[in-house]
Amino acid sequence: MVTNSVKQLVKILIGAAWIDGRIQPEEREYLQKVAKESGLASDPEIQPLLYELRAVSAQECYGWVEQYLGDSPSAEDYQRLIDAMSALIYSDGDVAIEEAKLLTRLQLLDPATASPKSSQNHVLKAIQKLYRHWIDKQL
Repeated sequence: MVTNSVKQLVKILIGAAWIDGRIQPEEREYLQKVAKESGLASDPEIQPLLYELRAVSAQECYGWVEQYLGDSPSAEDYQRLIDAMSALIYSDGDVAIEEAKLLTRLQLLDPATASPKSSQNHVLKAIQKLYRHWIDKQL
């Protein structure tokens, strides 16, 4: 049985793939794999998004992120989102500016910011790694 949380996460990933205006072939492949593995490939709400029958706006994606995390997200939900988002963004080997902005915005929602610094540093290092990877590709 697919939980609402898993479905929301897949929607967010699809929205994140659209955030730069189009879904890259590698992102498409990754999204289809995630949808299949989570049992959502034939879900009536996911299908039109997954097969690009409907574009997702950045506003819609950010709204889904807020719904998924809620007012006080758990560290587990937050980490699951960051991990899934990183895998999607790395799938095409290119970090678009819009994707970097999304990651930066996600950092502001990190429940660990009030927690010990080690958790915060983990997220910062992940974002720095994405930026470095993107800059290396530009050179």
